Amino acid sequence: MKRKALLLVCNLILLSSFVFAQSPVERRNRTVYNRIEYFINSKQPDSVYTLASDDFKRQVDQQGFVSMIRDLANYGKISNTEPASFSNNIAGYNFMLGAIKSSLYLGVDSNYKFNYFLLQQGHIPTKRMEAVASNVNKQNALDHYIDSVANAYLANPNTKSLAIGVINKGKINTFFYGQTDAAFKASLPDGNTLYEIGSVTKVFTATLLADLVEQGTIALDDSIVKFLPDSLAQNPFLQKITFKHLANHTSGLPRLPDNLEKAAKFNPKNPYATYSRKDLFHYLKNVSSENEPGDNFEYSNLGYGLLGELISIITNKTYVQNIKEIISDSLKLPNTVDKANLKTQKIVKVYNEQGQETPIWEWQAFAGTGALKSSVHDLLRFAQYQFKLPETTLENAMALTRQFTFYLPPNTDIGLAWHMNMVDDVIQYWHNGGTGGSSSFIGLVPDKKSAIVVLSNSAISVDEISGMILSKIASSK
Repeated sequence: MKRKALLLVCNLILLSSFVFAQSPVERRNRTVYNRIEYFINSKQPDSVYTLASDDFKRQVDQQGFVSMIRDLANYGKISNTEPASFSNNIAGYNFMLGAIKSSLYLGVDSNYKFNYFLLQQGHIPTKRMEAVASNVNKQNALDHYIDSVANAYLANPNTKSLAIGVINKGKINTFFYGQTDAAFKASLPDGNTLYEIGSVTKVFTATLLADLVEQGTIALDDSIVKFLPDSLAQNPFLQKITFKHLANHTSGLPRLPDNLEKAAKFNPKNPYATYSRKDLFHYLKNVSSENEPGDNFEYSNLGYGLLGELISIITNKTYVQNIKEIISDSLKLPNTVDKANLKTQKIVKVYNEQGQETPIWEWQAFAGTGALKSSVHDLLRFAQYQFKLPETTLENAMALTRQFTFYLPPNTDIGLAWHMNMVDDVIQYWHNGGTGGSSSFIGLVPDKKSAIVVLSNSAISVDEISGMILSKIASSK
C-alpha cells in the first residue's frame, strides 16, 4: 500500500491564490492553499509536508513527497488559478504551472490540514457541482472517514457511482453513491447492483485452480502441457510452466499476446470480445521468453486467460459453468456472473476516464482474466468465507490461494492471485481490477475479520481510496 500511496505523490500539485470562498469549508480550504502557495513559490517543500493531515502522512512517505514537490519548480511557478468546482468538501481548481494547463482537487479537514489533492491534465468545467446522491449510514469515526474518502473520489466530475462494502471486526456497513446510469439521476446503486470487477476475477480463477488441487485432480507444480494439445506440448518453453507459475504471474509469459489485435473484428473498446481459444493456442504454439518460469514476477493477463482455459479443459466445462457450480452456487453468490440477466438483475452502465459511456467488456479465451461481474453483497460474502476455519474442499481451496508462493521486493508476497503486504504485523490481502469503464478492489485483513469491497462504474482507479480505507481498518484498535 505504501508503494501505491507513493504513486499518488507523482500526481500532486498545488494552487495559486483565488477569491472564491463562500462557505466555512471553502474558506478553510483557501487558508491552507495560501500557505501552500507561499511554501511552493518560495521553494520550501518540507514546509508543505507539515500541512498534511496525519492520515495523509501515514499514506505518503515524507522523503518521496518532498522530492516530488521540489521537482515542481522545474515546470515554473503556479499562476492564473481559478476555482472550478466545490462538492462534498472537495474544491476543484484550474491553473497554470508554467505553461502546463492543469487542474487539482484539494480537500482540507477541520484542523486546517490537507487530506486529499489530486492533479489531472486539462481544466475542470467551471461550475459548482450538485451534491452526489447517497445512501450512507454513518455511525462511527470510521464511517465518517470512509464517507469523506468516497466523496473525494466522486468530486471528479468524470466519476459516476461508487459502491463500498466494509466488514470491520465482524460488523458490516455499506456506502452507495451517485448514478449507475448518468442519464438518470435516480439510479443510485445498492448492494445487489452488478459491476464489472475486472481482474478481481483472477481471485475466483485461482480458487477454481486450488479446488482442483484440493480434489487431487492436479498439483500446483504439474506442467501445464499435460493438458494442452500435442502441437503446444512440444514447445520447450511451455513444458517448464506449471499451474503455480500461471497463478502467481511467474510463468514468463507477457502481459498480453501479440496477436490480440489481430483477432477477427477486434475492437479496442472491447478488446477481448473476439479473442478465441484458437487465437490463444496459435500464439502459444511458438511462444518463448528470456524469463525462465518461476524466476520473475510479470503480471500477465495472458497467463490467467490460459489458466481459465486449462481449467475448462480439465473439467470439460466452460469457465462460466465452473464459476457457477463450484463457487457461486456453493457460496450463494447469485450476482457473481459473466453476464447479467436483465430481467432479474441490475447492472451499471460504464464510463471511461473522460466520463463518456463505453461498452461493458465481453470475453472468450480470456474469461479467467476479467470476465466476472459481481455486487457488494456477493463480494462481502465471499470475503467472509476467507475468515472461516476451513471445513469443506472449497474452503480449503480458498485458504490455499492465500498461501505464500513468491516474494516481490520490497514488501509484497504473492499467493495464488492475492497480493499480500505486512503492515504493522498485520497481513493485508488484496486484488484490484479495471476495465475500459470500471474499477474495483477487494481487500482482506483476516486477523481482524475485516474486509473492504470498492466498486466504481468509472475507469478512474479506486486503488488510492481503497488503499486508504484498508490501511485505516488495518491500523484500527
